[in-house]
Amino acid sequence: MTPKLRIAVLTVPSPQSWIAINAVVERFGPVAVLAESRMRKGELIAKRVKRQGVVTVAGQIGYVMLQKLIDRRQRGRVDEIVREMQLNTEPNPACEIYEVGSVNSMACRAALAKIRPEAVLVIGTRIIGRETLAAIGVPVINSHAGWNPKYRGQAGGYWALAKGDPDHAGVTVHLVDEGVDTGDILYQEKFTATAKDSFSTYYYIQAGVSRPLVVKALEDALSGSLKPYRNNLPSQQFYHPTLWGYLWTALSKGVW
Repeated sequence: MTPKLRIAVLTVPSPQSWIAINAVVERFGPVAVLAESRMRKGELIAKRVKRQGVVTVAGQIGYVMLQKLIDRRQRGRVDEIVREMQLNTEPNPACEIYEVGSVNSMACRAALAKIRPEAVLVIGTRIIGRETLAAIGVPVINSHAGWNPKYRGQAGGYWALAKGDPDHAGVTVHLVDEGVDTGDILYQEKFTATAKDSFSTYYYIQAGVSRPLVVKALEDALSGSLKPYRNNLPSQQFYHPTLWGYLWTALSKGVW
């Protein structure tokens, strides 16, 4: 008989998400991975233009193009981080993979109904809608690369450093609600960047730092001992930087 998969992971598969998933598998055994597809570029751009405006989105596209060049230059540093932190970035063959298109699709809800997990881990997906959340019925835990609620949304670690706030450059593991990283906090931890690091490497360091927090939160969820809390920090949602904003911060503050 196939053993019951106690944990389901909703994610867009990436090296960073596999870092967390492999840590979870090491602790709990195989999990079900519900793989979300990346949003089509045209759809993504249209949504961002509606929310942020044409000029800002044009600047973000310029930043993304530059970042591809920086990513290539940082491959050696990424390899160094993977070795030093003993990160496993490879897909785990022991996990069952379900291609669901979107976390808000009927396919996703059907897969969850089939698996019937006792806890759900979320890493880097779209915002999970009310219908999917209502269909889950067990603790839903998100691993966020930022310090909530001060750095919600995208690139929280980068923004903390860019704003000269290293005390809040970190990761948060929290419960999921219908907002953007607004659920009650479970665990938080800082990360430390070196002069060799940049936007291209922060996510790897953060993924490594978050591993024990994710495992502990899932242990709490499975044992019924979750202890969510809130802090009194200001709340702000962040997006990707614009090209000009990124270059200004890099040249004036040395934060790449």
